[in-house]
Amino acid sequence: MARRRVPRAAALALLLASATACANDVPKADWSKGLLPEHITSQGDIVQNLWNGAWVAALATGAVVIVLIIWACLFHVKRKAKAELPPQVRYNLPIEMLYTLIPLVMVSVFFFFTARDSRDLQALSGHPDVKVKVEAFQWSWRFTTTLNGKTLKPVVGQPVSDYKSGPQLVLPVGKTVEFELESPDVIHSFWVPAFLFKRDVIPGLPKDNKGRFFEIKTLDKPGVYAGRCAELCGVDHSRMLFSVKLVKQAEYDQYIATQAGSAQ
Repeated sequence: MARRRVPRAAALALLLASATACANDVPKADWSKGLLPEHITSQGDIVQNLWNGAWVAALATGAVVIVLIIWACLFHVKRKAKAELPPQVRYNLPIEMLYTLIPLVMVSVFFFFTARDSRDLQALSGHPDVKVKVEAFQWSWRFTTTLNGKTLKPVVGQPVSDYKSGPQLVLPVGKTVEFELESPDVIHSFWVPAFLFKRDVIPGLPKDNKGRFFEIKTLDKPGVYAGRCAELCGVDHSRMLFSVKLVKQAEYDQYIATQAGSAQ
C-alpha cells in the first residue's frame, strides 16, 4: 500500500506548532490586533497601525481579484453553441495602463507609509528619562542603566531555559528610554515581542553610529515581558533569554534606591 504524503504546508504548520508549544516566552496573539501581541510602547502603536493598514489593503486587493476571477469564469466562458472566442483584450492600451499603474500606485503607497513609520521608530529625542546600555554576547545579556547621571551596577545574565530566570531589565512606565546596543562577538538581535519590533546588535559599529541607538516611550502597562535574541548566533542561541519588567514610578524609585550602593 502506498504511503500517504503529508502536504508540505501542513507539515510546516505542524512543525511550527510543536516548536512553539514548548516555549513559555511566546506572547499570546490577539485576534483583535491582527494576531499581534499586546504592545507596551507608544512605538508599538505605529507598528500596529502599519500592520492593520497592510492587512486592510491586502484583503481589499484579494477581494477585488476574487471578484474579477469569478466574473471572468461566469461571463467569459466559451459557449458550446458558439465557435468564436470571447472578445480579446490584447494590445488594449487603457487596460494595459490600468494593470500597470495600479500596482505601481499600491507599491508607492506601501513604501511611503513604511518609510514614514521607519523614520519615526528610529527617531531620538536627545533627552531620555532613562538610558540603558545593552551588551549582547554569546549567549546572554548585560544591561547597564544610567539615571540622573548615575550608572547602576550592570545586570549580567547567563544562558537559561526560562526567560523568568534570565537577566531582568527594570523600567518605569510612562517614560522615555534610550537603548544603546553593543556586541563584542557576533550579530545578535534585541527582541522584546511586546515592543512589536526588534533591533540588530551589530559588532564594530562606531560609538556615534545611529544604528547603535533606538528609543521607546513606555505605556502604563506594568508587568513582566519576555525577551530573546532573534538572530541565530551560536549553540546556545535558544537560551539567550531575558525579561523586561515595567513598574510604576514609586516601585521604580524603590528599585533604584536598592541599587544605590552599587551606583558609580
